[in-house]
Amino acid sequence: MTDLSKPPVPGHPMVQAEGVRKSYGLVEVLKGIDLEVKQNEVFVLVGPSGSGKSTFLRCINHLEKINGGLLSVDGELVGYRRKGDKLYELKDREVALKRRDIGMVFQRFNLFPHMTAIENITEAPVQVKGESKADARERGMALLERVGLAEKAKSYPSQLSGGQQQRVAIARALAMKPKLMLFDEPTSALDPELVGEVLDVMRGLAEEGMTMIVVTHEMGFAREVGDALVFMDGGVVVESGNPRDVLTNPQHERTRAFLSKVL
Repeated sequence: MTDLSKPPVPGHPMVQAEGVRKSYGLVEVLKGIDLEVKQNEVFVLVGPSGSGKSTFLRCINHLEKINGGLLSVDGELVGYRRKGDKLYELKDREVALKRRDIGMVFQRFNLFPHMTAIENITEAPVQVKGESKADARERGMALLERVGLAEKAKSYPSQLSGGQQQRVAIARALAMKPKLMLFDEPTSALDPELVGEVLDVMRGLAEEGMTMIVVTHEMGFAREVGDALVFMDGGVVVESGNPRDVLTNPQHERTRAFLSKVL
């Protein structure tokens, strides 16, 4: 099973959203999102560009602040503390502590260009969690081997292909021993022949029981690996269910129209 720093609390959903809203000025991007992600589940978010998928993902680790509703991870509110019937926003330092338990893999890798692969992976465990450099390096090398890149430990991002960079980014997120992994279109910036190597790493994580929320256009992956799927459009959940059921027999016209273009 996945090595978690803080095991999830039995009985809690890993993520619960209740009426979550997010606006940028007068533009409401999330219009009351209700969904639940169970522990050890691979939860897939699909939908057209601009539907709110990535914004919702960023709200989960408080990279974006919600404007309404409630959002919790493993039974604890994201970014806020409840006292009586009021909510109080957490300080930045408290938010950062909570965020350590949530790994995020972005579309554009976001590796430090001046650091080697192993340095990218060990930086946060040493600087944020206070691990010894020796322990962090040992774990980092094990993670590089896990994603099939042990021989690239001393390579800089510019010396790696896009698929290799994304696999290093996944290893970097895992180095913090997260209880939840968020993937924001992790293969969309890759050449088609490199997509498979990243999806293979994600399949391995799913098999180990890692709770994952994946924003993707890879419908084959969603059908094969996903436990639950939500189709979003216009900032709302249009349809949800078992990925194979939704992809094979969508119930809503908006879902059918979207899938006709991507399948």
